Amino acid sequence: MIDSLRTADSSPRVIRRAVVTGAAGFIGSHLCRALLQQGATVIGVDRRDPDTDTVAAVNLADVSGDPAFFPVTADLRTCAIEPLILDADAVFHLAGIPGVRPSWGAGFDDYVACNITATQRLMHAMIRLRVPRLVVASSSSVYGGTLGRPSAETDHPRPASPYAVTKLAEEQLCLAHAARPGCPTTVVALRYFTVYGPRQRDDMFIQRLLTAAVTGRPIQIYGDGTQRRDFTYVDDAVAATIAAATVPLSNSVFNVGSGRSVRLTEVVDQARRLVDHPIVVETLPAANGDVHATCADVSRVQSVLGWEPETELITGMATHLDWVRACGSVLGAA
Repeated sequence: MIDSLRTADSSPRVIRRAVVTGAAGFIGSHLCRALLQQGATVIGVDRRDPDTDTVAAVNLADVSGDPAFFPVTADLRTCAIEPLILDADAVFHLAGIPGVRPSWGAGFDDYVACNITATQRLMHAMIRLRVPRLVVASSSSVYGGTLGRPSAETDHPRPASPYAVTKLAEEQLCLAHAARPGCPTTVVALRYFTVYGPRQRDDMFIQRLLTAAVTGRPIQIYGDGTQRRDFTYVDDAVAATIAAATVPLSNSVFNVGSGRSVRLTEVVDQARRLVDHPIVVETLPAANGDVHATCADVSRVQSVLGWEPETELITGMATHLDWVRACGSVLGAA
């Protein structure tokens, strides 16, 4: 059944011209750099303007001078999309509003507009222009509570937060369009598991932990710290994302994770070893929508995309720590 996902043409696709939405974000900016290194022309779309937004400027600093990178400040909810994606070999759709905890509030309409409505507009434009491949960023949060066992793509999704509901709707919306007879665009949805590394959003756990380790401020943990997460280093996530655009596939969903689940208290201990001094931990009540454990079953992505996570947690955290020490906590959004 796994092999049936591949199309008859088994030759890898060459990405000559790529569009990355959410280019000024955490994963998006790393993806832009990797695509440029592989020789692609990259159109980086983000509603944040690096000329006026410090976070966007920091995230795009290492690609902004590349002659093959074309930044475009545009909001997918309202802008003309077809000129942005004209002649693209692949669109990597990473734009959207992240975050479980804020999604319970009054801003939910923005989650719907950015994660669902904007995606509908993008998908319509791609089909009209016959762009061959969309890679859309989904989230492990679509699985909800898992009782600690690895989540497989065939599991029934049970999103436990409004954010997760919008991410599930986003991926399924794209797949529904792509399943229509004669649709020229194939869709690959990637369910990322807790991506970390340099430029991680400063509301995310490892970024907050390493910032606390460097500054001496306390790290706040929601819950008792026994929660487990599958932490995925950003370079590994980017490699899977590019593979999702280059391997000939039918419409598909893949987990992108390390395949290992680690307690938050263990991650704190890793950070203590890296900085060689104590870190003060403050516990807060568990937050609505935060599931107790996540872990990716990566057998499918390994078999079909030929992708393997390569970065051990301690190695990725050490590189992330170097960046925090050099750049502080001015970070982008995913």
